Amino acid sequence: MKNMKLKSLAMTATALVLTGTLAACGGSNSGSNTGTNAAAGGNGGSTEKKVTLSFLVDNTQDSVNLANAYVDAFQKKYPNITIEMETRPGGGEGDNIVKTRLATGDMTDVFFYNSGSLMQALSPEKNILDLTNEAFMSDVVDSFKQTVAVNGKVYGVPTSSTIAGGWFYNKKIYSDLGLKVPTTWAELIANSEKIKAAGISPVIGSYKDSWTSQLVVLADYYNVQAQVPSFAEDFTAHKATFAGTPAALRSFEKLQELYDKGFMNKDMLATTYDAGLKMLADGKGAQYPMLSFATPSLVQNFPDEIENIGFFAQPGDDAAKNGLSVWMPGAGYIYKETKNVEAAKQFLAFMASVEGTQVAAAVSKPTGPYLIKDATIPDDVPTLVKDMLPYFESGKTAPALEFVSPVKGPSLEQITVEVGAGIKKAAEGAAAYDKDVEKQAKQLGLAGW
Repeated sequence: MKNMKLKSLAMTATALVLTGTLAACGGSNSGSNTGTNAAAGGNGGSTEKKVTLSFLVDNTQDSVNLANAYVDAFQKKYPNITIEMETRPGGGEGDNIVKTRLATGDMTDVFFYNSGSLMQALSPEKNILDLTNEAFMSDVVDSFKQTVAVNGKVYGVPTSSTIAGGWFYNKKIYSDLGLKVPTTWAELIANSEKIKAAGISPVIGSYKDSWTSQLVVLADYYNVQAQVPSFAEDFTAHKATFAGTPAALRSFEKLQELYDKGFMNKDMLATTYDAGLKMLADGKGAQYPMLSFATPSLVQNFPDEIENIGFFAQPGDDAAKNGLSVWMPGAGYIYKETKNVEAAKQFLAFMASVEGTQVAAAVSKPTGPYLIKDATIPDDVPTLVKDMLPYFESGKTAPALEFVSPVKGPSLEQITVEVGAGIKKAAEGAAAYDKDVEKQAKQLGLAGW
């Protein structure tokens, strides 16, 4: 099947060097049982000794499907390496399991985990193998590397496609009302006024699942960094705040405006994420601020409507600076104390190859472009995924804030529910979030806090 090749994956975010006080840990890794050609992509011939790798992934169906596909394809190519997979819960429980296993020296050789701020909390210099100078890392785009880097050292490879933060929209409603995809916030507001006049909920709120309330604020980060390129660095160093930075405060103001203008469905506090997707597909709601990772659910549950759904970046106030906030995929990491270093590197090299992305695409439809050079996405992905390509091709993308700063407060979703439901004003919400992030920043030992 014909593929669409990504012209450019250059992300325009400010490069951020994280200067936390995580202690560097020296020491060498030895005891590899594979041939010396393994890390360079050797053919895994019968002359190499047999090796068994342990592999830990979260237990979501998509993650398990993805991991199994990597394992099956890799073992066919390299029969001398056997991979034994374990699963763990997701969420906070899973985070604690990973941290505990690292702390007790009981981690698997290879494991899947988040990139960005959550990875920072694993003390990577102490616990994860440095991959900076591995040959296969040259195939990983730089925008991803910065999300798995600490003090200039890179620790992981992407395990799936990118995820975009923006707005799903019902194309039939847009067509019936003569609307165009907005490139400014004012245009989005004007569209929403026309949708409201037509008796349709302009913006879907699904605050019963409180995490969904964050999207308007989080997806606005491209617009923040376009105006204040140093915001992530200054925020990490406690030199900038949301409440004290007009471009960042604007993210909360947008959320408040949606409520103030009556654009949200009246039952937003009782509406779930799944119900929100159904509202979108059924045309009972016109626009849904959401991550593109919802695409597989839309495909599975509303196959007849999937081509009637589009996607656009959250607009800022200047059409010339319209761009997309991108959530990076999770990463594959190697435990620093593994006794099977070369085999583990070989497995990650496979993930970080064009062949690896093809294996992934066969079991998990991409929700955005891959972060491996020369990788493609299949033509049969939904059109809404293709809607994202122009942003990538023109270089108008930036990683979401949590991927360029380790500082993310745990209570953001509760705060955004309050702002989005009219309980707090934007300025109050921004100030509350600035206070919320302090505890995590201090736990990480960041300078300035």
